[in-house]
Amino acid sequence: MKIAIQGIKGSNHHQVAKDYFEDTIDLVECLSFDKVVDSLLNKEADQAVMAIENSIAGSIIPNYNLIYHNGLHIIGEHYLNIHHNLMVLKGQQFKDIKEVSSHPMALLQCKEFFKAYPEIRLVEDVDTAETAKRITEQMLKDVAAIAPKVASELYGLDIVAENIQTIKNNATRFIIVKTKNKELPKKEINKASVRFITDHKRGSLATVLNVMSDCNLNLTKIQSLPVIETPWKYAFFVDVTFNVYEEFSKAKSLLNIMLEDFKVLGEYKNAML
Repeated sequence: MKIAIQGIKGSNHHQVAKDYFEDTIDLVECLSFDKVVDSLLNKEADQAVMAIENSIAGSIIPNYNLIYHNGLHIIGEHYLNIHHNLMVLKGQQFKDIKEVSSHPMALLQCKEFFKAYPEIRLVEDVDTAETAKRITEQMLKDVAAIAPKVASELYGLDIVAENIQTIKNNATRFIIVKTKNKELPKKEINKASVRFITDHKRGSLATVLNVMSDCNLNLTKIQSLPVIETPWKYAFFVDVTFNVYEEFSKAKSLLNIMLEDFKVLGEYKNAML
C-alpha cells in the first residue's frame, strides 16, 4: 500500500503512518499538503496521512479546505504525542548552533525554549525531518534541526536538547484520507466529520447544535472558515462522536434538510477511546 505523507522519513507523519498501518507500506514523500492531495488525485498514493490540529497551536486551517474542495474522505484518525528534540551533526555541540531550521509549527511549539538564546536564528522550513537529512548530507556544522527522535537515528545526528516543546503534554491529531469512502460496519463507526453552511439568521447555528444535542451527538470540534466565493459567508467544519450509529444517521437526515451544502466528510472510529 502506498501512503502519502507531508514530509519525509523521520517526520511525525512518517511515525503516524508506521503506527496506523500495521502492514508494510511504501511512503510517498511530499513537501506540502497540496502535494499530498495531488498524489491521491493522481493515484500515486492509495491513502494519505494529514495533520489537522495540535493541542497547543490549534487547527491547521488550510487542510480543512483541501479535504472539502478535493472531495476527500476521512476514513480514520490517529493521535501522536509530539516530542521535539534539538539535533546537530555528530561531534557538534549546543554552543556551535547559529541557526535552527524546522517546520513553522515546530518552531512555534518551542518558542519559549529559544527565548533564552536570542543569538540563534530561527528559520522556517518545509519539514522537520528534511532539515535533519540536509544537515547530514551537506555536513552543516552550525545548523540544528527540531525533529522527532527517529530522525536522529535515521540520519545519524546527535540530540543536544530533548523535549524542548513549551508544553510537555503536546499532541497532534492526524487524519487518514483517501479519494473513496471506506465502508466500515455501522457498529464500528462512532465519530464523524461534517461541513455545512448556515443561513444569516439569528440562532441558525444554535438550531443546528440543538439538533445534534437532541440526537445525542457530542460536539468535539467546531471550526469556521470563510466561503471564498461568497464574502462574509462562513462554512462550519464539525466533528461529533456518538455511541450508536443510528443517532448520527438521524441527525444526518435532519441536517441535510435544514442546511445549505451539508456534506459528510468522513465516518470512522474515534481514536481517543
